[in-house]
Amino acid sequence: MMILMINPSLSLFDNDTSFIFNYRMFGVPEFPYFRPIELGDRDIFQNIFKHYHPEVSECSFTNLFIWREHYNYQWALYKDWIMVVCQNSEDSIYAMQPVGPSSRCNAVLKLLEWLREERKVNTPRIERADERLVSELEREGCFTINEAREHFDYVYLKNDLALLSGNRFRSKRNHINQLFRTYHFAYDRLMPEHIHACLELQEKWCQLKRCEEDLNLLGEWDAVLEILAHFDALKVEGSVITIEGKVMAFTIAEMLNDTTAVVHIEKADPEIPGLYQIINQQFCEKSMQGAVYVNREQDLGLPGLREAKTLYYPNHFVKKYSVRLKS
Repeated sequence: MMILMINPSLSLFDNDTSFIFNYRMFGVPEFPYFRPIELGDRDIFQNIFKHYHPEVSECSFTNLFIWREHYNYQWALYKDWIMVVCQNSEDSIYAMQPVGPSSRCNAVLKLLEWLREERKVNTPRIERADERLVSELEREGCFTINEAREHFDYVYLKNDLALLSGNRFRSKRNHINQLFRTYHFAYDRLMPEHIHACLELQEKWCQLKRCEEDLNLLGEWDAVLEILAHFDALKVEGSVITIEGKVMAFTIAEMLNDTTAVVHIEKADPEIPGLYQIINQQFCEKSMQGAVYVNREQDLGLPGLREAKTLYYPNHFVKKYSVRLKS
């Protein structure tokens, strides 16, 4: 598989030079011709995302790559913007926000009109758009923009999650102390020799949670397989909790921007209380040393997940929006 290398000294956002490479020779799709996301696309995504300084968790190549089958992600390059479309089903086709320089109004219009005219989508839309895009589009007056609360990212101070100090985190500390009293555990970086054990843990988790009855859980199972299978190539960072030498919890994350880490996967044996609390606390204490914040992604509108994320007391939310053309 060919890997596209980008010279980081060249600005991708210089409108005078734009993309000065002949990307056709590298097989990069150009709008309106989309193709599925491949591992070899990582460099171009990472370069554009780095210049964009994203805050939403979806603006990560790892996120898009590991969920590409579940959401049927396809992408194309339009001038200096990456465009991504998804099709969950025949009735659910939409786009993610174009990522690249401001202003993106014309790129958004072009993308939504293409969805309507070429893909025959009655109400073309962009989902999980960030506040920067909304600020660009609001002054145009031709879009309907609505908050998508179920997709807001929960962002925490990393130090809060590492220290768990104060009364509000008492229950978290109690769970950890119970684990200390009951088990002798070890914390380690996730290494290649842990991959098989992580897969076994995920399989046990899925059996207990009956993943085969829930398409979202099946999609998550595929995402876990992808991130573990391509752990080195995706250049992510992970850790494990072992008890008597056996992996009982693992987490995988990476830097989303200069100050924020994003947690892509976190799994623990649900039969052992305190594992989720300890893997989260230990990872925040000992890993991602450059991070000030930790983005733990969205709650998808699930009440139990919303409660669990709220009880860690987020520092702030990263709001996301749904964007449609005004009729």
